[in-house]
Amino acid sequence: MEDIALKEKKFNKLINIVSIAVPVVVALLFGVRLPNVEPLSFLPPIYASINGLTAVLLIVAVVAIKNGKRALHQNLMTTCIVLSLLFLLMYVAYHMTSDSTPYGGEGVLRYVYFFILVSHILLSIVIIPLVLRTYAKAYLKQFEKHRKLAKITFPIWLYVAITGVVVYWMISPYYQ
Repeated sequence: MEDIALKEKKFNKLINIVSIAVPVVVALLFGVRLPNVEPLSFLPPIYASINGLTAVLLIVAVVAIKNGKRALHQNLMTTCIVLSLLFLLMYVAYHMTSDSTPYGGEGVLRYVYFFILVSHILLSIVIIPLVLRTYAKAYLKQFEKHRKLAKITFPIWLYVAITGVVVYWMISPYYQ
């Protein structure tokens, strides 16, 4: 029992570091422009598709575990984490080579867009420690704690994945 507590403490320390470092590094890299690098303007539809695929796989993973398919659930959730990491890398690469695209919509749609964008960004920061802690609980075979935390993590992660696609759809007419 003490071995699990020690492992959990180590995981939590690492999770705290990653949960702080990722948003800080992303924010810092947002201000960096790579000179003499061709803009990676082909990336937004790819990383939006990755968000969409993540949303689908999250739902399939929940169905899998509800049907007792633990190995499939684990593989799907690991895939979702990898996809989220790929999204993040592409997103940062795009913004290091391209200027941000301003939203050109007007009226109510403008407010809707900014509400979705801001909630997406804030929850994408919140989801980092939630995903990592939920994954760690399963890794440590603390399945009851995993289940309880997953009930919080899943809807937030699903919202972030879906709103990533919605933000892309809403801003895509304004890409140059």
